[in-house]
Amino acid sequence: KLTVMERLGNRSYRPENAINPINLVLFGFKSEYYKGDIFMYKTAMLGCGGRARAHADAYRFVKGGKLAAICDMNEELLNRFGDDFGISSRYTDLDEMLEKEKPDVLHIVTAPVLRGSNERIRYPLMKQASDHGVPAAIVEKPIAVESEDWKQIAGLAEETKTKFVVNTQLNFHPQNLELKRDVAEGKIGEIKFIDASARSTPVDQGPHVLQLVSSYIDNSRPVRVLGQISGGAHLDSAQPSPQYAAARVQYENGLHVSVAFGTAIAPSASDDQTVFFHKRVFVIGTDGFVHWRFSSWERSTREGGYEGGPLSYGEQDVEAQGNLTNAVFDWLDDENKVHPTHLKQSLAEFNLLLGIYYSGITNEVIELPFDPPDGLMDMLRESL
Repeated sequence: KLTVMERLGNRSYRPENAINPINLVLFGFKSEYYKGDIFMYKTAMLGCGGRARAHADAYRFVKGGKLAAICDMNEELLNRFGDDFGISSRYTDLDEMLEKEKPDVLHIVTAPVLRGSNERIRYPLMKQASDHGVPAAIVEKPIAVESEDWKQIAGLAEETKTKFVVNTQLNFHPQNLELKRDVAEGKIGEIKFIDASARSTPVDQGPHVLQLVSSYIDNSRPVRVLGQISGGAHLDSAQPSPQYAAARVQYENGLHVSVAFGTAIAPSASDDQTVFFHKRVFVIGTDGFVHWRFSSWERSTREGGYEGGPLSYGEQDVEAQGNLTNAVFDWLDDENKVHPTHLKQSLAEFNLLLGIYYSGITNEVIELPFDPPDGLMDMLRESL
């Protein structure tokens, strides 16, 4: 009957020696799993659709946790998912799952708008996780869709004890990490300009692109933006958004960045014309550049000259998803290891996206961060 601290220092400890190995307390967390001598975080999944499968598949790269429970209102999806991934603890009610399973980490893998209802559900689900005291949650992007839910979630960020992170996993792609190391080590000199884009809508792929920009400049915050928007075809979709957007952004470190979204304005980044396959970030320095694209990469440095080649997005993405999840466990282990896509950083990036929208509506430069007006979607409908 060892204490937690004694067990942490006793490598010969086995879970069968504990009174109740699943519900002991480790630094305030609610559960423990074991894999040999290793403590494992207990995780759960809300949503069993296509994106959830990518989250679950990535657990082959996850070292510190086990996916133990799943939840979906659609029982057919729920049971198929559970059968495919060998998960027997299945729920159709989130409160019930959180109360019974008490996971350390919850994956919230749903659309931001309830399909067929136009109901914004991102904030209510995050609030449920927070109210249940879930230590950490991984939330699919986008974190919000409009002013009202952005404000609700920003308010939650100020009061919650839950460590929320947004699932912008491109930050953890192995090739992207390598290029970021090149920049951090000064191999391209001083950064002078960044050009980044995606051919899907601003709200769909903008969170990825804006987070990529942040990741190359140590999460420096945007301070002003001049934007343009066009196209209203997607304003009533599950991810409401203008169809196209472009902007010039200035960051607090003085850097200027160009961003573009949508098929009419953003360049191709893959031979495959699928709209989601064209994310890219191009970082230009005084002594060279790095360029990450969906299916290829290139760089030019003073030491190495020009290099480049193809990459497999699928192979890199599943590893990146695992890396993102592992980084959540690292943050739970150590308060100083703040996750790079933590909620407040992601909210600042989404505030920039809302600033692009509002600049396009008003034809004004928007100083950031700004308090976006309520009814922004109605303004977009009227404008577009």
